Amino acid sequence: MQSSKIFVLSLLMTGIGAGVQAQTLDKLKSSGSISVGYREASIPFSYLGSDASPTGFGWEICGKIVDQVKKVTGRDDLKVTTQAVTSQNRIPLMRNGTIDIECGSTTNNSERAEQVAFSINYFYTGTRFLVKADSPVKSVEDLAGKTVVSTTGTTNYQVLRRVNDERKLGFKLIGAKDHNESALLVQQGRAEAFGMDDILLYGLRASSRNPAELDVVGKALQVEPYAIMLRNDDPEFKKLVDGVVAGLMKSGEFETLYKKWFQSPIPPKNVNLSAPMSEELKDNLKAMSDKPAT
Repeated sequence: MQSSKIFVLSLLMTGIGAGVQAQTLDKLKSSGSISVGYREASIPFSYLGSDASPTGFGWEICGKIVDQVKKVTGRDDLKVTTQAVTSQNRIPLMRNGTIDIECGSTTNNSERAEQVAFSINYFYTGTRFLVKADSPVKSVEDLAGKTVVSTTGTTNYQVLRRVNDERKLGFKLIGAKDHNESALLVQQGRAEAFGMDDILLYGLRASSRNPAELDVVGKALQVEPYAIMLRNDDPEFKKLVDGVVAGLMKSGEFETLYKKWFQSPIPPKNVNLSAPMSEELKDNLKAMSDKPAT
């Protein structure tokens, strides 16, 4: 009897007995609460609006997912708690159960898929550069020997490091804690360029004190998909999330949301990003693929 107890305890401690842990929908139903992760400055996907509450394109999609969770669990009283996340802590917070879903600007790639799961891809972007408008930098080659910043914990930082090595450009790559700090280093002249997903750069420029002082330049170094992040090994919850995203795409509501956040004035400064839908995203409205970047 004693040995059996030890065996069961060993299973739980090593994670082999993870099946005894409640899956996401069971957890949400029993707790009556869902924790939604958001980004504070990933305009227009997930950011703090003028009332200091989360808003954005991804945030609205997650709101639709929460509505479906309420229906499936029968918990109309489901409480939504919010948790700010960063590029560095978003995956650990998902894995340790602090957040149940993440509505930011997270790239779906093969490496991350070993730790977390992703929904159907709902945006495609590429690494480009935010520079001062009077900067001579127009391409990645122009950055040779200069200082380049990117946000720590992002795929962009890894892409820039690889490109720097492969093309022997010799630029100094430094890391910042978040997108706002990265942009500030460029504005202060402490970095020549900020390498990041182009749509986020457009958002940062639009929300800056003087958008005309900044420009987004260069060809995309690598095209990557964004997706809603959730815990892995939970096919039932992924099916629910994918069902919501697919439903939005099939009904045309997805395109309406896109126009609202990318082709219309958005808070807090009512600036229009004027960002057309990429061909990759247009194609995925039909394919509805969750294929990761390599």
